[in-house]
Amino acid sequence: MRRRRRGAWEHGRRARIRGGGRPAAALLALGLCGTGLLPAAAASAATGPGAYAFAPGARTVEGTASAAGAPRLDPGRVYRGSLPAHGRLTYRLDLADATATAYVPVTAVPPAHTDVTSTDGIRVTVRDAHGTACSFATARFGAGLSPRPVTALGKREAGRALCRAAGTYSVLVERLDTGGTAAPWGLELAPVMEPRLTSPGPTGAPQAWDSASPEPPAGEARERAGGAGFTAARTLGPGVWRTTLVPGRTVFYKVPLDWGRRLQASAELGGAAGHGYVGGALDLSLYDPVRGLADDVSLGYTGVRKPVALAPLPPVEYANRYAAPAAVSALRFAGDYYLVLHLSDRLTETFGPGPYEVTLRVRVDGRAHAGPGYAGRPEPDGVFTPTAQDEAAPPIGDGGGAGGLAGGGSPAMKALAAGGIGLGTALLLVLGGWTLAARRAQTRVSAQKPTA
Repeated sequence: MRRRRRGAWEHGRRARIRGGGRPAAALLALGLCGTGLLPAAAASAATGPGAYAFAPGARTVEGTASAAGAPRLDPGRVYRGSLPAHGRLTYRLDLADATATAYVPVTAVPPAHTDVTSTDGIRVTVRDAHGTACSFATARFGAGLSPRPVTALGKREAGRALCRAAGTYSVLVERLDTGGTAAPWGLELAPVMEPRLTSPGPTGAPQAWDSASPEPPAGEARERAGGAGFTAARTLGPGVWRTTLVPGRTVFYKVPLDWGRRLQASAELGGAAGHGYVGGALDLSLYDPVRGLADDVSLGYTGVRKPVALAPLPPVEYANRYAAPAAVSALRFAGDYYLVLHLSDRLTETFGPGPYEVTLRVRVDGRAHAGPGYAGRPEPDGVFTPTAQDEAAPPIGDGGGAGGLAGGGSPAMKALAAGGIGLGTALLLVLGGWTLAARRAQTRVSAQKPTA
């Protein structure tokens, strides 16, 4: 009987300890919610490693099979839709000013873990009311054979031989290779309008610029996680930055560049255990402020740490638009330039699920100068204005250490940091009090414990 009484006492003690842990768990959850950690983790789990962050408030629009009844795209707004495996979607663009230039970037987002081919992707064509093609652009997945967001830029440029008049233009979007997945792809369209200059500007490409590759920056890498889409891109300044990616993940950064400034960037994929080869394991792309592709490079991977760098780029100048190479003509605006990293999902089969360390080296040089004056406001407003330099300073809360907190940051970030510290302190005090009370309760129970 004594033995049974002891077993019952032990059972009761364990039950009290388990039950007593519930307030602690509740307080811990409350603390995590207050600091924003729990919602972030939940969002990450819900969206998955390859999810694209569409623009908040994007207007849903469905393209039509022909120009008749095609939905209108207004510059300055962001739209969201879907692209079927077969067929072509048509949208309408009304251009009231013949002297303005219109850009229509289209980002296609295939579902994660779907099969794609190297030639698969999208084509974007802009046509005038007579059916004349003003421009066409393609974007493909390439050697990585990994589904990821790809962006093609349609445009109607003022001053060109074709499509000179104001009026209605059609934007056509279609898949390049329908032999892959039949599932529809997500679409994000973000039309931009660039007004004419107040006075005549250059009419030819710059004659010469220093195309030598500068030394990449050195120093200790700072942690900086990327965003999951263009509108969620995280700001980067010059320096060495580090993040970790899992296969299939795409992250976005933005680097502010003023007129006359020049960007050089490289990415390095850390080593991994295992043997084999993965083509296009890491992809590094650069897009201009209207999401036009400037350069795209990728590296083959054998598990050994390896870098890949963008081609030498010119300083940002208005006249670059008249150059033939995309790596030059895309550097035509001041504003935020997007660095996009993608880690191929095929790495999992050969080297495991990761995460993998990726190091970004960003160099910005060149003398900033005043740009040409626009005879009007671009749409969206501010698209050709680089992010303030103080916002490109070392980030707060991304592994920069306590020095980053003392060094500055936005008032919102300071308030969040202070609130997190205060809430954490209060949480520790409450948990400490609960632990002390629990121990006293255990002492009282032990004093009443029956002896065998």
